[in-house]
Amino acid sequence: MGTQNQAVALTEGITANVYHEILELAIEGRGKLPGAKHAAKSLLVQRNDAELAISRMVTTHVAMAGGQGFATNWGGFLVALFTIPVNLAAKSFLQARLVAGIAHLRGYELSDPRVRTAILMVMLGPAGNADLISKGVLPSSPLVVATAPVFDARLDRQVSKALLDRALNQITGKRFGAWMAKRIPLVGGGVGAAVDGWSTRSIALHAMEEFPSRRPKLARTVVEADPSQ
Repeated sequence: MGTQNQAVALTEGITANVYHEILELAIEGRGKLPGAKHAAKSLLVQRNDAELAISRMVTTHVAMAGGQGFATNWGGFLVALFTIPVNLAAKSFLQARLVAGIAHLRGYELSDPRVRTAILMVMLGPAGNADLISKGVLPSSPLVVATAPVFDARLDRQVSKALLDRALNQITGKRFGAWMAKRIPLVGGGVGAAVDGWSTRSIALHAMEEFPSRRPKLARTVVEADPSQ
Protein backbone atom coordinates (compact mmCIF):
# COMPACT_ATOMS: atom_id res chain seq x y z
CA MET A 1 0.00 0.00 0.00
CA GLY A 2 2.90 2.30 0.82
CA THR A 3 4.42 1.71 -2.61
CA GLN A 4 1.16 2.67 -4.30
CA ASN A 5 0.91 5.85 -2.22
CA GLN A 6 4.48 6.77 -3.14
CA ALA A 7 3.67 6.23 -6.81
CA VAL A 8 0.60 8.46 -6.57
CA ALA A 9 2.67 11.16 -4.86
CA LEU A 10 5.29 10.99 -7.61
CA THR A 11 2.69 11.59 -10.31
CA GLU A 12 0.75 14.28 -8.43
CA GLY A 13 0.26 17.30 -10.65
CA ILE A 14 1.10 15.41 -13.85
CA THR A 15 -1.56 15.52 -16.54
CA ALA A 16 -1.93 13.37 -19.62
CA ASN A 17 -0.79 16.37 -21.67
CA VAL A 18 2.77 15.68 -20.50
CA TYR A 19 3.09 13.11 -23.29
CA HIS A 20 2.30 15.76 -25.90
CA GLU A 21 5.10 17.86 -24.40
CA ILE A 22 7.51 14.93 -24.47
CA LEU A 23 6.54 14.15 -28.07
CA GLU A 24 7.03 17.76 -29.13
CA LEU A 25 10.49 17.78 -27.56
CA ALA A 26 11.29 14.40 -29.08
CA ILE A 27 10.34 15.60 -32.57
CA GLU A 28 11.80 19.09 -32.55
CA GLY A 29 14.58 18.82 -29.97
CA ARG A 30 15.77 21.75 -27.90
CA GLY A 31 19.15 23.43 -27.60
CA LYS A 32 21.86 20.77 -27.77
CA LEU A 33 19.25 18.01 -27.57
CA PRO A 34 18.59 16.93 -31.20
CA GLY A 35 15.08 15.86 -32.10
CA ALA A 36 13.79 13.03 -34.27
CA LYS A 37 13.63 15.15 -37.42
CA HIS A 38 17.28 16.15 -37.20
CA ALA A 39 18.46 12.68 -36.19
CA ALA A 40 16.48 10.97 -38.98
CA LYS A 41 17.73 13.45 -41.59
CA SER A 42 21.35 12.96 -40.52
CA LEU A 43 21.05 9.17 -40.67
CA LEU A 44 19.37 9.33 -44.08
CA VAL A 45 22.23 11.42 -45.42
CA GLN A 46 24.78 9.00 -43.96
CA ARG A 47 23.07 5.78 -45.10
CA ASN A 48 21.37 7.10 -48.26
CA ASP A 49 18.58 4.58 -47.59
CA ALA A 50 15.55 5.07 -45.33
CA GLU A 51 15.43 1.46 -44.12
CA LEU A 52 19.13 1.40 -43.27
CA ALA A 53 18.65 4.68 -41.41
CA ILE A 54 15.76 3.14 -39.46
CA SER A 55 17.85 0.10 -38.58
CA ARG A 56 20.63 2.31 -37.22
CA MET A 57 18.15 4.47 -35.32
CA VAL A 58 16.62 1.41 -33.66
CA THR A 59 20.03 0.03 -32.68
CA THR A 60 21.20 3.27 -31.06
CA HIS A 61 17.96 3.94 -29.20
CA VAL A 62 17.73 0.40 -27.83
CA ALA A 63 21.33 0.73 -26.63
CA MET A 64 20.57 4.07 -24.96
CA ALA A 65 17.41 2.71 -23.34
CA GLY A 66 19.33 -0.27 -22.00
CA GLY A 67 22.10 1.87 -20.50
CA GLN A 68 22.27 4.44 -17.77
CA GLY A 69 24.13 7.16 -19.69
CA PHE A 70 21.10 8.74 -21.32
CA ALA A 71 19.14 9.06 -18.09
CA THR A 72 22.22 10.49 -16.37
CA ASN A 73 23.00 13.04 -19.09
CA TRP A 74 19.51 14.18 -20.06
CA GLY A 75 17.33 12.92 -17.23
CA GLY A 76 17.69 16.04 -15.11
CA PHE A 77 16.75 18.19 -18.09
CA LEU A 78 13.66 16.09 -18.76
CA VAL A 79 12.52 15.80 -15.17
CA ALA A 80 12.90 19.57 -14.76
CA LEU A 81 10.56 20.07 -17.71
CA PHE A 82 7.96 17.45 -16.90
CA THR A 83 8.25 16.60 -13.20
CA ILE A 84 8.36 12.90 -14.02
CA PRO A 85 10.77 10.45 -12.33
CA VAL A 86 14.03 10.60 -14.25
CA ASN A 87 14.15 7.08 -15.70
CA LEU A 88 10.55 7.18 -16.91
CA ALA A 89 11.00 10.61 -18.49
CA ALA A 90 14.16 9.51 -20.28
CA LYS A 91 12.61 6.27 -21.54
CA SER A 92 9.43 8.01 -22.72
CA PHE A 93 11.48 10.60 -24.57
CA LEU A 94 13.68 7.96 -26.21
CA GLN A 95 10.72 5.89 -27.35
CA ALA A 96 8.83 8.94 -28.64
CA ARG A 97 11.97 10.06 -30.52
CA LEU A 98 12.48 6.62 -32.02
CA VAL A 99 8.87 6.13 -33.14
CA ALA A 100 8.73 9.66 -34.57
CA GLY A 101 12.01 9.04 -36.41
CA ILE A 102 10.69 5.83 -37.94
CA ALA A 103 7.45 7.54 -39.00
CA HIS A 104 9.40 10.44 -40.53
CA LEU A 105 11.75 8.12 -42.43
CA ARG A 106 8.75 6.20 -43.73
CA GLY A 107 7.24 9.40 -45.16
CA TYR A 108 4.73 10.55 -42.52
CA GLU A 109 4.31 14.24 -41.69
CA LEU A 110 5.21 14.73 -38.04
CA SER A 111 3.35 18.04 -37.79
CA ASP A 112 0.07 16.22 -38.59
CA PRO A 113 -1.90 15.76 -35.34
CA ARG A 114 -3.26 12.44 -36.62
CA VAL A 115 0.28 11.11 -36.99
CA ARG A 116 1.15 12.38 -33.52
CA THR A 117 -1.81 10.53 -32.02
CA ALA A 118 -0.67 7.40 -33.85
CA ILE A 119 2.87 7.82 -32.46
CA LEU A 120 1.47 7.99 -28.92
CA MET A 121 -0.58 4.88 -29.65
CA VAL A 122 2.53 3.01 -30.78
CA MET A 123 4.22 4.00 -27.51
CA LEU A 124 1.56 1.96 -25.69
CA GLY A 125 3.08 -1.11 -27.33
CA PRO A 126 1.37 -3.85 -29.35
CA ALA A 127 -0.17 -5.53 -26.29
CA GLY A 128 -1.41 -2.21 -24.89
CA ASN A 129 -3.05 -1.28 -28.17
CA ALA A 130 -4.62 -4.71 -28.63
CA ASP A 131 -6.05 -4.60 -25.10
CA LEU A 132 -7.57 -1.13 -25.52
CA ILE A 133 -8.96 -1.99 -28.97
CA SER A 134 -10.59 -5.13 -27.56
CA LYS A 135 -12.19 -3.02 -24.80
CA GLY A 136 -13.46 -0.47 -27.31
CA VAL A 137 -11.33 2.37 -25.90
CA LEU A 138 -9.40 2.67 -29.16
CA PRO A 139 -11.20 2.33 -32.51
CA SER A 140 -8.45 0.72 -34.55
CA SER A 141 -4.72 0.49 -35.21
CA PRO A 142 -2.23 3.40 -35.18
CA LEU A 143 -1.96 3.20 -38.99
CA VAL A 144 -5.71 3.72 -39.40
CA VAL A 145 -5.56 6.70 -37.02
CA ALA A 146 -2.54 8.21 -38.82
CA THR A 147 -4.36 8.08 -42.15
CA ALA A 148 -7.88 8.90 -40.91
CA PRO A 149 -9.86 11.58 -42.79
CA VAL A 150 -9.86 13.94 -39.78
CA PHE A 151 -8.09 14.42 -36.46
CA ASP A 152 -9.99 13.05 -33.45
CA ALA A 153 -9.21 15.20 -30.39
CA ARG A 154 -11.21 12.94 -28.08
CA LEU A 155 -9.24 9.90 -29.17
CA ASP A 156 -6.00 11.82 -28.72
CA ARG A 157 -6.95 12.55 -25.08
CA GLN A 158 -7.85 8.91 -24.49
CA VAL A 159 -4.47 7.76 -25.75
CA SER A 160 -2.65 10.29 -23.58
CA LYS A 161 -4.62 9.17 -20.53
CA ALA A 162 -3.79 5.53 -21.28
CA LEU A 163 -0.09 6.44 -21.36
CA LEU A 164 -0.40 8.25 -18.04
CA ASP A 165 -2.19 5.28 -16.46
CA ARG A 166 0.59 3.00 -17.70
CA ALA A 167 3.20 5.38 -16.27
CA LEU A 168 1.65 5.10 -12.82
CA ASN A 169 1.79 1.33 -13.04
CA GLN A 170 5.40 1.43 -14.22
CA ILE A 171 6.44 3.71 -11.38
CA THR A 172 4.87 1.30 -8.90
CA GLY A 173 6.66 -1.62 -10.52
CA LYS A 174 10.02 0.16 -10.62
CA ARG A 175 9.82 1.11 -6.95
CA PHE A 176 9.01 -2.48 -6.07
CA GLY A 177 11.93 -3.58 -8.24
CA ALA A 178 14.23 -1.18 -6.39
CA TRP A 179 13.06 -2.66 -3.08
CA MET A 180 13.83 -6.16 -4.37
CA ALA A 181 17.23 -5.09 -5.71
CA LYS A 182 18.33 -4.15 -2.19
CA ARG A 183 17.74 -7.77 -1.22
CA ILE A 184 19.23 -9.31 -4.39
CA PRO A 185 22.57 -7.54 -5.07
CA LEU A 186 23.77 -7.04 -8.68
CA VAL A 187 20.35 -7.91 -10.07
CA GLY A 188 18.18 -4.77 -10.01
CA GLY A 189 20.21 -2.54 -12.33
CA GLY A 190 20.85 -5.22 -14.92
CA VAL A 191 17.24 -6.34 -14.99
CA GLY A 192 15.97 -2.76 -15.30
CA ALA A 193 18.35 -2.03 -18.19
CA ALA A 194 17.35 -5.24 -19.97
CA VAL A 195 13.64 -4.52 -19.57
CA ASP A 196 13.98 -0.94 -20.85
CA GLY A 197 16.03 -2.09 -23.84
CA TRP A 198 13.63 -4.91 -24.63
CA SER A 199 10.53 -2.70 -24.34
CA THR A 200 12.11 -0.05 -26.60
CA ARG A 201 12.94 -2.67 -29.23
CA SER A 202 9.39 -4.04 -29.01
CA ILE A 203 7.94 -0.57 -29.58
CA ALA A 204 10.33 0.00 -32.50
CA LEU A 205 9.12 -3.20 -34.19
CA HIS A 206 5.53 -2.12 -33.53
CA ALA A 207 6.26 1.25 -35.16
CA MET A 208 7.77 -0.43 -38.21
CA GLU A 209 4.61 -2.51 -38.60
CA GLU A 210 2.21 0.39 -38.10
CA PHE A 211 4.01 2.90 -40.30
CA PRO A 212 4.55 1.20 -43.67
CA SER A 213 6.57 3.28 -46.10
CA ARG A 214 4.75 6.04 -47.96
CA ARG A 215 7.84 7.13 -49.81
CA PRO A 216 7.68 6.70 -53.58
CA LYS A 217 9.86 3.88 -54.80
CA LEU A 218 12.64 5.12 -56.99
CA ALA A 219 12.72 3.58 -60.43
CA ARG A 220 15.78 1.43 -60.92
CA THR A 221 17.86 2.37 -63.93
CA VAL A 222 20.06 -0.16 -65.61
CA VAL A 223 23.18 1.29 -67.14
CA GLU A 224 24.75 -0.94 -69.76
CA ALA A 225 28.49 -1.06 -69.83
CA ASP A 226 30.12 0.53 -72.84
CA PRO A 227 31.90 -2.37 -74.67
CA SER A 228 34.51 0.05 -75.96
CA GLN A 229 35.76 0.73 -72.42
